[in-house]
Amino acid sequence: MKKLISFLTVMAMVLSLAACGGSDSSDKKDDAKASQTDMEYVKDKGTLVVGITDFEPMDYQKDSGEWIGFDADMAKAFAESLGVDVEFVEIDWDNKVMELDGKTIDCVWNGMTLVDEVTSAMECTKPYCNNAQVVIVPKDKADKYQDIESLKELSFAAEAGSAGEKELTKLELDCTPVKDQASALMEVSAGTSDAAVIDSLMAAAMVGEGTGYENLTYTVGLNSEQYGVGFRKGSDLAEALNKFFTESYKDGSMIKCAETYGVQAALIEQ
Repeated sequence: MKKLISFLTVMAMVLSLAACGGSDSSDKKDDAKASQTDMEYVKDKGTLVVGITDFEPMDYQKDSGEWIGFDADMAKAFAESLGVDVEFVEIDWDNKVMELDGKTIDCVWNGMTLVDEVTSAMECTKPYCNNAQVVIVPKDKADKYQDIESLKELSFAAEAGSAGEKELTKLELDCTPVKDQASALMEVSAGTSDAAVIDSLMAAAMVGEGTGYENLTYTVGLNSEQYGVGFRKGSDLAEALNKFFTESYKDGSMIKCAETYGVQAALIEQ
């Protein structure tokens, strides 16, 4: 009986040590994951997940479903330089920081204005494009709306969480938040909003003669701003992209890409 008790005691100790060893191994793996840099994390999974919205000429889809645009093409080239694939995910712009911190996406690369709320919540690159927020109205009414004072009685549509919505709030103008900037244009075209505020780069590509919104035009500029790309706070990928921007500008590939989408005049020298 004593031998049996002694044997069972030894076995219990062995099992206890084995369990501790397993837990220690698991803890080490968790610690290793937690200590990964963002660069290591992206390379380990083999994909750079880019958060975007439908925003021509920066990120938009061909009929085939492929995402193209100045930002989309530059994101593809950056991912290739890292040796990983790229995946584009449409996000709710108002939730971009939550998506980033939750690792649903790895960066926000979509003509993102470098405002304080963005730079305080994300690790951002240096600016790469100039932009402005502009007022969109029906072409046949444009003469009436040539300054801020004339806008006070209008109802506006703007992308939720966007720089455009922020400018309208600052001016205390009536604003209905919508899904994205494309939706804001649709509101004005359909007559459900009097006007919209969108990025000037999008306005140049989407509004006026030869576009899908020939009946619309842009009038008042509300501000001037700059675009940057946002990663998780503390991410080493932001500096890697800064270096990539510099190299791409010097070898001409960034300028060539900008010319493809008609944004070369807005491009900032890197």
